Amino acid sequence: MTSPPIGRVYGRRRGRTLKGKASELYQTAREPLTVALPEPPTLVDTAALFDTLPSEIWLEIGFGGGEHLAAQAAAHPEIGFIGCEPFINGVSSLLVLLDAQGSRNVRIFSEDARLLLQALPEGAIARAFLLFPDPWPKRRHEGRRFVNPEALDLIARALADNAEFRVATDHAVLQDWMPARIGIHPAFALESRATERPEGWAPTRYEAKAMRAGRHPIYLTYRRNPR
Repeated sequence: MTSPPIGRVYGRRRGRTLKGKASELYQTAREPLTVALPEPPTLVDTAALFDTLPSEIWLEIGFGGGEHLAAQAAAHPEIGFIGCEPFINGVSSLLVLLDAQGSRNVRIFSEDARLLLQALPEGAIARAFLLFPDPWPKRRHEGRRFVNPEALDLIARALADNAEFRVATDHAVLQDWMPARIGIHPAFALESRATERPEGWAPTRYEAKAMRAGRHPIYLTYRRNPR
């Protein structure tokens, strides 16, 4: 099954109406943190995205409610983070978390993550996260799953040599689907597969929801093979 054209995002873009602090921050704090893509073939100047030069840049694809991204940003203030998430309510939730903890090392891209991946300099990302992506469980929707050869090529291009790529899912189908597809890609080597969240992996609301429902996630760590 072919993947959607780059720039096409499936699923909801908006949930409940934003209110209070979430609405205020979405209106005032989002734009200064937004990653704007330059006109091709110019690439994103990643160092210029942040107020101070980060030691590394890490990327989260689909940050959901932002709990993991905010926790990582607080734990690693020397790192610059870029989070991709098209869901407006998820972006507003992240903004609330960042405001509460005072983190200034996160930037946001709210469109198809593949647009950003193809605009990043090669090897710009030192660590990437793909945690609990939408499983698109129906067979006719398999092409919408983010893990596909095209997306993996883009992730591999953006990752630095020996960079870490962390993947997690609680969905029974994806627990076979994702390792099978990442495993045959020449850029990635499986470093570990765990059924308990490893040290250094911050929890997410999707993980907690899965555990309450009796679903047991897997946590996969890959290493980007040297070019």
